[in-house]
This record gives sequence, structure tokens and C-alpha cells, in this order.
Amino acid sequence: MNATFKKFTLTQKLGIAAAIAFFMLLTRGSHVLTTVSLPDASLVLFLLGGLFLGRAAWFLVFFVLGSVIDFGVAALDPWQGFCLTDGYWGLIPAYGAMWLGGRWLAGRADAFAPLAYGITALITTLTAFVISTQTYYLFSGRFPNNGVLETIQYGWDYFPGYVGFAALYFAIVWGVARIVRHFRIAHTAEA
Repeated sequence: MNATFKKFTLTQKLGIAAAIAFFMLLTRGSHVLTTVSLPDASLVLFLLGGLFLGRAAWFLVFFVLGSVIDFGVAALDPWQGFCLTDGYWGLIPAYGAMWLGGRWLAGRADAFAPLAYGITALITTLTAFVISTQTYYLFSGRFPNNGVLETIQYGWDYFPGYVGFAALYFAIVWGVARIVRHFRIAHTAEA
């Protein structure tokens, strides 16, 4: 565990897991909890899970939760199930890349140091994008399988939104982490 975070108690880990689950429910699956259309925050949530929770069992919990949300929404509205094909399972390594990025950050002296955090967010997001779009286009059965180069061209249409919303969430998390750190330091200095 890095110097940024002390070792978390079970109660703290459960609180972190509950927060991740809440934000996954809030932003995923065509907004089961709200009528407000928030972009999916799964990428940053899986990175945060790797950073704060670490264990592979937690990864499995959140992947199952995401799948339950996706398949549940598709059961309510079949149009929402358009992406639920054999290519869907490419999300396992895509989210796994995010989780591993969080694990790597957990080993840093300051997980939210701008350079390490920014580069990790960028590399893991790009990796997740390539994995998820390629597995979808190659294995969904919805598109002619003309090879990787053609499927990359299809995927690039979604690239700006995918990376843009992820960057927004990563920036928000970084800002909150810095504010919390500032108040923690201020509180320690007063004590």
C-alpha cells in the first residue's frame, strides 16, 4: 500500500465498494436509478477498485454487478441489449486493464501524482478502448469480419466520447483526491 493511503479496514473497504457500486448503478445501464443521462463511469470505477480494493475477488464482484445491470436493462428494454453478444465478454480484459492500472497506482508513493495518474489513466483507457471495440466488432456477429484494420476504423467513431467522458471522470476523481488530501493535511497540522 502506498503512502497516500493507509491500510483500509474491512468497514472502510465495504464503504469504498458501496460507493463504487452506487456510481456504477447511477451511470450504467441506461440509468436505472435516474432519468438523467450520465455517461458510464465504469472505466474510472474499475481503476479505483484496483487502487483501493485490490483483490481479484472485488474485480469479479464489480464485473458481475455490471453484467447484472446490463442484462437486467436489456430484459426491460430489448433494444438496450444490442451490445450483449459474444463480443461483450471482451469487457473482462478491458476492465481488467483498468483494474491493473489501479493496482499499479497503489504501489506509487502518491497514486494521484499528476504525471503517474494521468499517464496511467490514458494508457489504461486506450487499452480498454482497443480491447472492447475489437472484441465487439470481431466477435459480435453483427459486422462482416474483414479483419482488425477494418474493425479499428469502425471503433474510431466512438473514440472521442469514450475517451472524453473517461477523461472527465478521471479529472473529477483527481480533483476530489487532491481536495481530500489538502483537508487531511490541514486537519493533521491542527491536531
